[in-house]
Amino acid sequence: MIIFNTSHVEITTFFLVGIPGLEYAHIWISIPICSMYIIAILGNCTILFVIKTEPSLHEPMYYFLSMLALSDLGLSLSSMPTVLRIFLFNAPGISANACFAQEFFIHGFAVLESSVLLIMSFDRFLAIHNPLRYSSILTTVRVAQIGIVLSFKSFLLVLPLPFTLRRLKYCNKSQLSHSYCLHQDVMKLACSNNQTNVIYGFFVALWVMVAFMLIVVSYILILKTVLNIASPKEQRKALNTCVSHICAVIIFYVPIINLATVHRFARHVPPLFNVLMANFHLLVPPLMNPIVYCVKTRQIRVIIVAKLCQK
Repeated sequence: MIIFNTSHVEITTFFLVGIPGLEYAHIWISIPICSMYIIAILGNCTILFVIKTEPSLHEPMYYFLSMLALSDLGLSLSSMPTVLRIFLFNAPGISANACFAQEFFIHGFAVLESSVLLIMSFDRFLAIHNPLRYSSILTTVRVAQIGIVLSFKSFLLVLPLPFTLRRLKYCNKSQLSHSYCLHQDVMKLACSNNQTNVIYGFFVALWVMVAFMLIVVSYILILKTVLNIASPKEQRKALNTCVSHICAVIIFYVPIINLATVHRFARHVPPLFNVLMANFHLLVPPLMNPIVYCVKTRQIRVIIVAKLCQK
């Protein structure tokens, strides 16, 4: 619905989409989607609970893992309301202000996750390159300070996005191309000049990609350090501590790069691919990260199994 005013055009409702061509099956598709959300939320809450209650896990590596779990929870909870409304209740409408708020939290938690993955790569480099000073450099207080700075920086970075969207005029189009609101998706509906949105949106995306490049640099330095270790057994042991983090980086960045490429360059990509990739971007990392860390991190796996056996 669009309300015309003498001074501006005010849109009151945007319309999200489920899976194009499969609207009749949305209720059945909602079953695996609900299951993925439940597993993601329970998995990340389990990671947080185990790290909080187990003194042996009160180390920098696990504190950073808890930050990753919090950002994954934020991503899940930010997208869940609209996704479930579409697939469960066939209710694609969302008010403009709610849409702007949702894209703020989705982009904020996405930037936070990229920042946490970056600091986790620095953590792994420091642990392998200078293990004797690792604990003295990354104290509990310093880790807490890093967490606060990362959170503040991430949400401050995306804070202008909803306000720049709000100042735009929306004329005839209100149909979005995803099951949740994204900045680059909403700004395309504007009939006024959105150059500021394009530039600032590119700046935010550039920050995420700079974080990715710094992660790559960190692993080049890690590999160089590992190759200087004489013992092959110690080399494997050092690299094994990075496997979970590498998986988390791949799970997060592959869909986000594909989604950004589709939005920027692929004008004739089928809507189905666009929607599936967007849902993959927000559903899979929160789902897979707890599984990867539980499977590949022996300390967490042993504690979870022990607690389950006690019950």
